[in-house]
Amino acid sequence: MNVPLSKRLASETLGTGILVTTVVGSGIMAERLAGGNIAVALLGNTIPTGAILVVLILIFGPLSGAHLNPVVSIVMAMRKEMPWQAMMLYALAQIIGGCFGTLLAHGMFELPLVEYGLKARTGAGQWLAEAVATFGLILTILAVARQRAHMIPVSVGLYITAAYWFTSSTSFANPAVTIARALTRSFSGIAVSDVLPFILCQVIGAITGLLLANWLFEAERIPTISGT
Repeated sequence: MNVPLSKRLASETLGTGILVTTVVGSGIMAERLAGGNIAVALLGNTIPTGAILVVLILIFGPLSGAHLNPVVSIVMAMRKEMPWQAMMLYALAQIIGGCFGTLLAHGMFELPLVEYGLKARTGAGQWLAEAVATFGLILTILAVARQRAHMIPVSVGLYITAAYWFTSSTSFANPAVTIARALTRSFSGIAVSDVLPFILCQVIGAITGLLLANWLFEAERIPTISGT
């Protein structure tokens, strides 16, 4: 990219921050309005998340690629589309932005700025779900980029909207978002002790998605892309 690294890092920080603000903020609002109905609360959390992803990728895609997700940056580095040093800076920016997003959501809803997560999200089923969710996300990005790169924003938003419901973990699929969600005890939170297994499974799912995409499309190199 010809965009200066400083602007790319700012884009990743801001974009991931807005994403997490949306995830956590909509979770708080949904829980307050759902009257104890978890299905309604989840729906209220899902729709804003899928919608904001479309918007954020459209805004920040031309600047930084709109990865907004360390595993997407890892995949880009593995595809030699960005240096590993830049990937690490992207990941750091995404984590910082995500954590700030949680603080911002708490501030808007007048909650303590930091509440270490207590919501248990653990077990083989949820670990598998995170691997599946992240695998599908990476495969979606790489497959759509092959011929319809302009459809990546919509495809990613729709995929995450669906994955909220077909995975038992509600599809975190993002290490930066997982870390940020460990700073809230609200509807979208995760216990701090459950973060590391989620991240490990997300990395496994991402690499598996990359390997499958490389095999499926080995006759035609996947073009340079922007991701989520």
